[in-house]
Amino acid sequence: MSSHFFAYMYRLKYIERWSLMRNTTKENVAEHSYHVALLAHMLCEIGNRIFGKKLSADRAVTLALFHDATEVFTGDIPTPVKHHNPRMLASFREIEKMAAERLHGMLPPELKPAYARLLGKADGGEESGEELELRALVKAADLLDAYLKCFAEVSSGNREFAVAKSQIEQSLARLDMPEIEWFLTHMAPSLGMTLDELSEE
Repeated sequence: MSSHFFAYMYRLKYIERWSLMRNTTKENVAEHSYHVALLAHMLCEIGNRIFGKKLSADRAVTLALFHDATEVFTGDIPTPVKHHNPRMLASFREIEKMAAERLHGMLPPELKPAYARLLGKADGGEESGEELELRALVKAADLLDAYLKCFAEVSSGNREFAVAKSQIEQSLARLDMPEIEWFLTHMAPSLGMTLDELSEE
């Protein structure tokens, strides 16, 4: 019997993000997952090499690649909708759980243990402190990617993202993560530059 797991994973490219807002550049969930994986890897390396931590960049990348996998069923629910009130958020979390169960159920039995935690299933076993730290880092990378999207849109003259940029900037500051602060200082400014400006250096 064939598994539909990868057929669904490849459909992440059809799920659009920022659907309530006017975008100068469209973005889908597959692209976003790739960006979050890049950022998670970079944040780990910044943490390890600049702040003396011992984070598994490889594991962070793997977690990041699957962090929005359930959106093949739920779609990308805009944050203002999802967080409108506690009941709505709780309902969404339950739907997300069911989506994870469905996706996990498509895997051959031999592979199910390898993907349980990646899909956020509770029966994936108790997570170590290191795994929980990496999940928090991936959430930070997810938020950072949203900020970079807003930053790029505003830099392109699209004021539609101005308020979101400011709000996410505040959320990033509340995380109080030295890796984030280092990235925003040394890496982020280039994302607002044109190709010609980048090429001048």
